[in-house]
Amino acid sequence: MASPDILVRAVEREDLDRWLPLWDGYNAFYGRSGPTALPRNVTEVTWQRFFDAYEPVHALVAERAGELHGLAHYLFHRSTTAIAPNCYLQDLFTSPAARGQGVGRALIAGVTERARAGGAQGVYWHTHESNQRARVLYDAVADRPGFIVYSRSVAPD
Repeated sequence: MASPDILVRAVEREDLDRWLPLWDGYNAFYGRSGPTALPRNVTEVTWQRFFDAYEPVHALVAERAGELHGLAHYLFHRSTTAIAPNCYLQDLFTSPAARGQGVGRALIAGVTERARAGGAQGVYWHTHESNQRARVLYDAVADRPGFIVYSRSVAPD
């Protein structure tokens, strides 16, 4: 259950210095740090997209006692099987010190509320199969429809 003292809100420009450590932690969790880190311009463009009214990418943060403890990035996209858009929860991260305290659950609820307000038919997300701790939460709050994700690079060989 989400802690009542967690405030989930849209990220603000003034949050950059507090958002960056969460973003870096998220990327490090998935092996994107040091020599494999995202190029800085990807982070800069991602940050700017959150504040561009023409971009479908949005960001929420979880705040408690003036400190940021988590982030969620989501986007709306069209579908070929429905008129209403879908909402893809692309990134979800809770700081290690705040795990198990309802931050992830609160962020998922926040994205779900915004998806509903945006007319989406649902929210979906992926996680790595090894992310067992997160999967316990995800299995409690969402259905797992059984699809397997495939990925292929389009970079030249």
